[in-house]
Parts: sequence; C-alpha cells; structure tokens
Amino acid sequence: MKMPSRILLLLILILCPLLTWAANESYKLAAGDVIRISVYGEEDLSFDKVRLSDAGTFAYPFFDEIQAKGRTPAQVEKLLTNLLVGDYLISPRVSVSILEYRDFFINGEIRAPGGYPFKPGLTLRKAIALAGGMTDRASKSKMYLIRDRGDKRVKYRATMETQINPGDIITVEQSFF
Repeated sequence: MKMPSRILLLLILILCPLLTWAANESYKLAAGDVIRISVYGEEDLSFDKVRLSDAGTFAYPFFDEIQAKGRTPAQVEKLLTNLLVGDYLISPRVSVSILEYRDFFINGEIRAPGGYPFKPGLTLRKAIALAGGMTDRASKSKMYLIRDRGDKRVKYRATMETQINPGDIITVEQSFF
C-alpha cells in the first residue's frame, strides 16, 4: 500500500509546478517565444510555429506585423479575433498557445555559461545543473538574477530554490574565501 502512495506523491511533486505554470495566465510574451496560432476552420490563417521577432512581433496575413510583446496569449487571441471579425470572418475562433518559451541565460562561475531552453518548474538549482554545475570558485550565497518587470529590468538576490522565468539572466559570483 505504501508504494502506490509514494508514486502518487512523486507524480504530484513533478506535475504541480508544470500545472501551475500552464495555468498562469499572466505570462507575457516576448522575443524568442514560439507560439501556435489556430483559427478554427481557417487553415490559411493558422500557423504551427511562429517565433516572435527581436521586437516581439510576428507576421500575419492581411495585417503585416502584430505586436505580441508584453501581451498574454489570451490578449493576442482577442487581438487577432478583433482584427479578423467583420471584414475577413463572421465569427472567428482563435486560439494562441505557447510551444516554446524563450531561453534563460546563466553566467559567472558556471562550467558552461550560456543560454538554455526554459522548462516550467525550473529552479536556480536545476538551471545550474543544466549548465554543468558551478566552478570551484563559485559563491553559493552571491547569486543574482535579472528579470524583466514591464519596461524595467530588476536585479534580485537568488537562492537555489528561486524559480526561474523565461528570459531571466542569472549570475553566479565568485567566492573570495
């Protein structure tokens, strides 16, 4: 009887961060995100993989560039629906979903600094592991991340359990002792 409950607990621990992230409707799109656009019954207006440009835009038939940066997927759905209704379609049903999140970046006293694909539920501990671990000179207490907050970038002190977001820039400082 203990074995199934342990498996259930393990599944809950693994899936909860993923479900929490998926349910988070406040995620703002930005450059590097890859989205899927589906317009029900309109194959010519549906696209499987649309990567947002450096400006956070994407090309769309009839409307040139659509600004997605700073908008949630639901807001992009509404924008496309409003643009398509009337002149192009009577009652469009638009769906926008995220296929790939933009990379996060890690530098400093890390064995393999660089950009890495974001996965929901990512913590600083996991990000460091993805980057090959810390060097021998790395400080375990001087870790920072820079995160976009609207039009500003804000620097935060981080711990191993800090949740990482797409686009975060992580720095692990050198320890002097």
